Amino acid sequence: MKYCKSRKKYNLMRVAALGMASLSLAFASCNSTTKESDNAATDEAVAENEQTNTESAMIYVGTYAGANDESIFLYSLNSETGELTRKSAAKGGENPSFLTLDEERRYLYAVNETMNYDGKESGAVSAFAIDEHSGRLNFLNRIASQGGAPCHISIDKTGKTVLVANYMGGNVAAYQIQESGQLSQAKDVKQHEGSGPNKDRQEAAHAHYIAPDPENKFALAVDLGTDKVMSYRLDAANGTLTPNEPAVAYATKPGAGPRHLDFHPNGRYAYLINELNSTMEVLAYDAEKGTFTGVQAISTIPSDFTENNQCAEVKVSSDGKFLYGSNRGHNSMVVYSIDENSGELKLVEHVNTGGDWPRDFSLDPSENILVVANERSNNIVSFKRDKSTGKLTATGHRAEVSKPVCVQVVQNFLQ
Repeated sequence: MKYCKSRKKYNLMRVAALGMASLSLAFASCNSTTKESDNAATDEAVAENEQTNTESAMIYVGTYAGANDESIFLYSLNSETGELTRKSAAKGGENPSFLTLDEERRYLYAVNETMNYDGKESGAVSAFAIDEHSGRLNFLNRIASQGGAPCHISIDKTGKTVLVANYMGGNVAAYQIQESGQLSQAKDVKQHEGSGPNKDRQEAAHAHYIAPDPENKFALAVDLGTDKVMSYRLDAANGTLTPNEPAVAYATKPGAGPRHLDFHPNGRYAYLINELNSTMEVLAYDAEKGTFTGVQAISTIPSDFTENNQCAEVKVSSDGKFLYGSNRGHNSMVVYSIDENSGELKLVEHVNTGGDWPRDFSLDPSENILVVANERSNNIVSFKRDKSTGKLTATGHRAEVSKPVCVQVVQNFLQ
């Protein structure tokens, strides 16, 4: 890719600059009359390099918005201070709530969380090309999601298949990525069946998440309406899903309302956040069978909190030592430490998200900063992360964004 070559050239120039500054410092140690000025030059070069490195992340923000509104926003993130700077905005169609990018950051895909598209009872899925110089989005195509209110999207690890969960449709769909980056029509659709004891939220199947497992062998779909995690054998080359045997990878406690899932880096454990009963579950994963076994369930909120709470997102730090979850209602991030042997959790803290109704959140590539989207208070807020304790501290930096839902943080290639 052109931007990869330009970034490498840029980094080599930076290294060369630092090397020259270091040589100046060495010569200065032999000549006391120039020592002070050479030290100043070295400090300036190092400081300039550090400034470049700290501006190392880009954030794409998905929102709830009108069909003709600017609705997908691009921000830069300073990975030392947490400062957020708006760069651009794009019209992503109606309610481009959840986003995903391909590994090379050439394309961005978004669900359009609606109940009607092209005269059908369906939402949509949109494809965009990412400009390598500005990060701006260029619309490619939009196709039906094959179910109402699509709410989650992911890409398989080969970069060939896009997976979508339709909440109101109660189904999941698979699409192939074409050479142009456009999406094919749906190659496969699998309907979920069933319900749960919560008559207001579990009257029918409600697929809320789908993504491949670490080995890209299975696609795992979390269904809030049926209290189940479904397992599909994934054929990424052809964009198809085949029900696994057994088809149910895991069943939660009735009424738990499972929402999202994230794997531990070792692939042996996964963490399932349950929206309706505010719990986090530790699951042991059988990679051969594509199934889970329950290990532990722990509350995401303090025992004395009795008001409405609905969990949203779950993420594991890349070192596998800490787990994070978002609480809508309690308006907090919950932080747990992870036992490296058992995968079990221990509460570290609850931290106010600096807004109302936190949805998605993401760690920046350095994992120094966590950014959370507060939907109802219309802001995204950054937190400094202590890598040794997992604890979060508000940076004081935030950005006003209308109804933010998803934050996709990636390494900055615009250098």
